[in-house]
Amino acid sequence: MQCRGIRGAITVSANDKKGILAATKKLLTKMAKANKIETKDIAAILFTTTPDLNAEFPAGATRELGWPSNLALLCGHEMNVPGALPRCLRVLMLVNTEKGSDEITHVYLGEAKKLRDKPSPTIGGKT
Repeated sequence: MQCRGIRGAITVSANDKKGILAATKKLLTKMAKANKIETKDIAAILFTTTPDLNAEFPAGATRELGWPSNLALLCGHEMNVPGALPRCLRVLMLVNTEKGSDEITHVYLGEAKKLRDKPSPTIGGKT
């Protein structure tokens, strides 16, 4: 088994507790379903929001989903880059899995789908 990162992002309708938790639950649920994840296989989840989202910690959504209380969770803010997508919540879920990196499905919802349209950075001269 290897630890793989699964990325996800969603835009949040408003900077309020209800909106942040609802968007986070929707994203986590779709990420888990798309990758057939069992919560026992999650090593950690990192949550970030753009600076305009600060009304609630997105990690609280895991409690509302009934996920184990001993999951390693961390919330933070994205860099405040001019022109960046506003009200965006991002997730990096680290999962122990037998899947190869090419079998992982990253999930982008709402306006965050635009993030997938950008060209990938090159690594070692390859794209």
